[in-house]
Amino acid sequence: MTSPEVAPEIVRFYTETIDEASRLTTAADGVLEMVRTQELLRRHLPAPPARILDVGGGPGAHARWLVRDGYDVHLVDPVRRHIEQARATGATVELGDARRLTADDDSFDVILLLGPLYHLPERGDREKALAEARRVLKPGGLLAAAGINRYASLFEHTAFAHLHREPMQRSISGILASQVHDGRRAFTTAYFHSGEQLRQEVSAAGFTDAEVFGVEGPAWSLLAAAERNTGRSFRDTDLFQSALTAARLAEPYPELLAASSHLLAVGRRPA
Repeated sequence: MTSPEVAPEIVRFYTETIDEASRLTTAADGVLEMVRTQELLRRHLPAPPARILDVGGGPGAHARWLVRDGYDVHLVDPVRRHIEQARATGATVELGDARRLTADDDSFDVILLLGPLYHLPERGDREKALAEARRVLKPGGLLAAAGINRYASLFEHTAFAHLHREPMQRSISGILASQVHDGRRAFTTAYFHSGEQLRQEVSAAGFTDAEVFGVEGPAWSLLAAAERNTGRSFRDTDLFQSALTAARLAEPYPELLAASSHLLAVGRRPA
């Protein structure tokens, strides 16, 4: 298969800069993202066995536990390195593009878009990805789509203890204003949603009952700051448990969505 039409800096980032396979198992804020994503998805998923299409599933961090839970998972990703890593999860895998899926119409019970929407900075491309998800989803099926919160970089770079430096202030101010990271340094090309924007995009694509949840909650950056500034692991600590509790307690309060790092939208294709 020919390579998907993905921005080359995104492929380079996930091939040469970061090992996405370890991101959700190493740092405490990554573990918090994994735990919360699991519990939010399990709250909405149909009972296994059901067919799940994991679009932009990376090296299979979520496919692995979904297969273990008894689901039939097919993973699509545009990065060849991820496809090779994901073969070990028990899911079937395919090199592909969220905007041009090869799956048949009405063929999956669940579609996961846990990465594509924040690596498609153009609204038209995100609309194509959501339209494709709706096409291959069975009537009544579940969509779960992730976004990076518009203000995540503000909290993250405060945790890194360098936001007060003038070049970093300029960079983060630009991201806050434009909602786009240009991919020239550190992270790769990305779009940053507000909670309401993500909900509106999912609703506009034809999904009903759209809701948006804060994944890590309002205290994730405390974990990041603790680890980055002490060199210690905080995965098995009271601070981790408190941050996890804060994420759960924050759910009923939409104003706290702005403090989370990632957002998770869920909706359904009309039956």
